[in-house]
Parts: sequence; C-alpha cells; structure tokens
Amino acid sequence: MTAPFVSQLRARGAALELSAGATSPMTVRVEMPEVWDTVKASVSADTSVAALKVAALDALFPGYEANSEFVLKLRGIEVLDETASLSAAGARDGSIFLLTHRRRRAVR
Repeated sequence: MTAPFVSQLRARGAALELSAGATSPMTVRVEMPEVWDTVKASVSADTSVAALKVAALDALFPGYEANSEFVLKLRGIEVLDETASLSAAGARDGSIFLLTHRRRRAVR
C-alpha cells in the first residue's frame, strides 16, 4: 500500500503519534491558518476527534488552553461531536483537517 498524498506535503517536524498500537494507522494532516503552519499525525481509526484537536493545538499553538474557542473542520464542515472517533466523523487515510477559531476574526 502506498503512503497517502498528505505524507509527501510539508509539515512541521515529525508526525504526532496518536496511533497507540493500531494495526493499520492512518496519516492525517491538520492545518491552522492563524499560524500558517501544519502538522502531520499518525492516528488510529478509533482516536477521538477531541484527542486530535488537543494534540494539534498543543503542537501548533503551544500554551493556549482555550480549547473551546477552536473548531476542527473536515471537508469544510465543523465536526460537531468531538467525542466521536475519526472514522465515525468521516476521516480516512490522507484526510486534511482545518483547525481554526470558532468566531471569525477581523482583519486589521
């Protein structure tokens, strides 16, 4: 099986490891436009959306604890149930998530 396309794209450092003993881990990408950066994550299909969001937020925006101010979007749609697994949310190997502020920010 070949690596997904997101494995070939530029991302910060090594991949975040959230696959914890998964037999077939998935590779996903999390982009955060506020800091103009991305991370790659190796996850299992049953990893929760909240776990991915917290890990990506820690990597991209360290020291920021207001987790409820950020949303995780998949295919442009906010993932409303963060307790659901990534596979239940519709993610598959090579999916790209967007981590952004819940409210739009004014450009000054």
